[in-house]
Amino acid sequence: MHAKPGDWLLIKGPRVGAPDQHGRIEEVRSADGTPPYVVRWTADDHVSTVFPGPDAVVLTAAEEEAAEARARTRYDRVRHLIHEEDGHARLH
Repeated sequence: MHAKPGDWLLIKGPRVGAPDQHGRIEEVRSADGTPPYVVRWTADDHVSTVFPGPDAVVLTAAEEEAAEARARTRYDRVRHLIHEEDGHARLH
């Protein structure tokens, strides 16, 4: 695993239904980009030093931006299909 400051660290949830952890890498403490990384977590804005395990993935800023754009597109498509009337949601 290799990263640079500005990349994103995604750690999969430890079990089904558990949320993923997601944070921006602020500092890489090795010259070759290997861990440990100093990460600012999006969930609560805290900063920690991390030695990621096999459940972690590093995304470049461009990959993260593309993933966010895909998620927004999916959300907009679903929202477009839902019609609310009289407090009830219905699909078109």
